[in-house]
Amino acid sequence: MILCCGEALIDFVPLPEARAYQPCPGGSPYNVAIGLGRLETPVGFYCKVSTDFFGGMLIDYLAENNVDTSYCLRTPDPTTMAFVSLPSKDYTEPQFSFYANGSADRSLTVDELPPKLPESVKVLHFGSISLVLEPGATALETLMARESGNRIISLDPNVRPNLIPDHVAYRHRFDKWVASVDILKLSRADIGYIYPDAVFEECLQHWFDLGVSLVIQTRGEDGAEGFTASGKSAYVRTPKVVVADTVGAGDTFLAAILAFLYQQGVMDIKRLRNLTTEQLTACLSYASQAAAINCSRVGANPPYKHELEKIGS
Repeated sequence: MILCCGEALIDFVPLPEARAYQPCPGGSPYNVAIGLGRLETPVGFYCKVSTDFFGGMLIDYLAENNVDTSYCLRTPDPTTMAFVSLPSKDYTEPQFSFYANGSADRSLTVDELPPKLPESVKVLHFGSISLVLEPGATALETLMARESGNRIISLDPNVRPNLIPDHVAYRHRFDKWVASVDILKLSRADIGYIYPDAVFEECLQHWFDLGVSLVIQTRGEDGAEGFTASGKSAYVRTPKVVVADTVGAGDTFLAAILAFLYQQGVMDIKRLRNLTTEQLTACLSYASQAAAINCSRVGANPPYKHELEKIGS
């Protein structure tokens, strides 16, 4: 099983040509869990989830998409909400305004971490605002460090700059996470924020020196590339699609990466480090097709396995 750990919130996505918003279950690790469930990969979700109306929506949507909710903790604290502004002439990426003070998903504490995870959990995935907002950030950071070396650790920082008060402190903390990570996925925007003055090749070597086995960089309409610690690399172009919006595209991409690697039986450090160029290309192509389907629909709405199989047939 892949256990996704992090925020569960409600994205309010603007409706096309209307001055209204549609509430959609979301949150980066949450979206990854949904994507994995739809790709028929064993997956669970770990988070504190509200008992309010929106929390019930979040739990029900997980269950509907084959995600194990037994790891979720329930609390009367309110659900985090995020209002989404789609890309415009001023921004190339979707912008988010979060309302998370006192909310359920940020309230996880170290004392509430499971003392032991079952052997069936082979991979832990972390990312985004759940690693920024306290006290949950420290709790999840503790879990990541504790389980590193025992299970494969996946990280997508999915940076939200408006929630980060201290860039230098965040970069220091990011490097601390990376030292526990086996699979690192970042967008071009993430790298530009975390390392604004660095050359990508220098960043890549830095991450491998910290122990990462596989690095994936997404570049929006310019494609995606992957790099292994053993020196293999691959690049794929972005599929052509009529874009509704790009909300959840990166999460869908990563879900497909994890699903492909899990289903191919290469989810261990040695195999990840030594993926062939052909394996890496196939993995990136699979993920790019998944993200393209998501972008053809409003909001985070990753594809089902049969939709990707149809493309490949």
